[in-house]
Amino acid sequence: MSFPQRRPRRLRTTSALRRLVAETRLSVDDLIAPLFVREGIADPVPISSMPGVVQHTIPSLLAEVKRLAGLGIPGVILFGVPEHKDDIGSGAWDPDGIVQVALKECRQAFGDELVLMSDLCLDEYTDHGHCGVVRPDGTVDNDETLDLYANAALAQARAGADIVAPSGMMDGQVLAIRDALDEEDHTDVSILAYSAKYASALYGPFREAVDVTIAGGGDRKSYQQDWRNAREALEEIRLDISEGADMVMVKPALAYLDIITRARAEVDVPLAAYHVSGEYAMLKAAAANGWIDGDAAALEVLGSIKRAGADFILTYLAGEVAERLNG
Repeated sequence: MSFPQRRPRRLRTTSALRRLVAETRLSVDDLIAPLFVREGIADPVPISSMPGVVQHTIPSLLAEVKRLAGLGIPGVILFGVPEHKDDIGSGAWDPDGIVQVALKECRQAFGDELVLMSDLCLDEYTDHGHCGVVRPDGTVDNDETLDLYANAALAQARAGADIVAPSGMMDGQVLAIRDALDEEDHTDVSILAYSAKYASALYGPFREAVDVTIAGGGDRKSYQQDWRNAREALEEIRLDISEGADMVMVKPALAYLDIITRARAEVDVPLAAYHVSGEYAMLKAAAANGWIDGDAAALEVLGSIKRAGADFILTYLAGEVAERLNG
């Protein structure tokens, strides 16, 4: 007996059929919008290397969060740009620091309408641009930094954060933050750990967005992941989960789809991916030059991240892609 040959292309013949059998579904529910809020400005400031993205004032931030919530986006993550910086990044835990003020305003305006996340690091607030306390020899003091992360976590929780997101890649940061939150009865505040955050060349536009320059032309390779390593990333993820992380993240996304897939196969907690500033800027630059269809490429790129295994995606494309998905 002979059997008819199966031809997969039969399932691609019409748009409706392709939608019916699609394996990956990208929806508005998968998107988190990163937003920058800056102290001491009267009007939003465009970020030249990130077309369409601005440093917000508090009023413009509230307007943008309202717009995003109206599109159905479930959450935002806030990054602060302080007017003044110091050697320990004290603005990160100042009750009147820009992110704490922004969290309070958003919580008051929107209640539980959307998830409020806050990036938890010191680099935006330090005058040397590193993610922790710097010793006289220029190296970062991991253990002394943990106490400051705990202070920042408490300040963000008091201000209304649902989720704090430590991004500094200090050993033990999740445990220090979880202990501090629990001791002050913020047991319902979740931790999204930047567990596999690579020392990437794709963060340049972000550093413009938060006005960060690393002193002396330095870098963060001593505490962020080496891009050549995968097994190490999985170990970092396992450690963060053992310390109390509720969710974990891979950053950047496109150059690390293999890490996302391997992490998804290994862990059951929600897995995030950060489609970072350089990935966004490259897409926008190519589209502006007419080299690619920017709208189609945006859906393809975010779809690939979802297909690799991410449960949700932090992306500067969130608003425009949500409009397209809703349309």
